[in-house]
Amino acid sequence: MLIGKKDFITEMANRCQITKVEATEQYQDVFGTLFELLSEGNDVAIPDFGKFEIKERAERTGRNPATGEAIIIPAKKAIGFKVGKNLKESVSQL
Repeated sequence: MLIGKKDFITEMANRCQITKVEATEQYQDVFGTLFELLSEGNDVAIPDFGKFEIKERAERTGRNPATGEAIIIPAKKAIGFKVGKNLKESVSQL
């Protein structure tokens, strides 16, 4: 089952016994901070959850699937996520 932003905020409010407005503010604070730190090029580790890393992807040659023509795919930065040990173990027990 996929939990969207609205449902996540509702769940936060219920579990933390706060209003949905307060839960929304906390959600925006946490994910806004994460977004800003990653945008600045920082890696972010959250104990028991995982680690967000900025990875460099080198320029490479690819193929246009429609024509088969060789194309250059430019270098870029991407975000990787490595799941933390405790999260991995709790999910594997489902």
